[in-house]
Amino acid sequence: MLKRLVLLFFMTFSVQLAWAEGEENAAADDYVNYIELKPFVTNFGGVGKTRFLKCEITIQVSSEAAHHAVNQHMPHLRNDIVFLLSAQTDDTVGTVEMQQALAKKALKKVQNILVEEQGEAMVSDLFFTSFVVQ
Repeated sequence: MLKRLVLLFFMTFSVQLAWAEGEENAAADDYVNYIELKPFVTNFGGVGKTRFLKCEITIQVSSEAAHHAVNQHMPHLRNDIVFLLSAQTDDTVGTVEMQQALAKKALKKVQNILVEEQGEAMVSDLFFTSFVVQ
């Protein structure tokens, strides 16, 4: 009887450990997090009437290390995004398709900075959560 009780205890304990280990691995594989950047406001368009662009950007990362890397290099990321946004013209922000292309350029810029600083891109996507041209 004691052997059965010990065996039952051992089996229950080992199943719980295996189940907990499986949850930890699944959580690490399914990690998705979003980092909301402070709003960007910049003038753009060059000579003539001053135009302004205001947008909010959210970056998608797939690991805690990526989350920390983005936060660590935030001043560099914001700087280069501001210059990218201020280099735009009415033609490059006038349609949804052009704004989507701009989001891809911004994503590529962020990934390039992280490759330069960290050795890997670490960011899986970039979204404009608001985009206003005035």
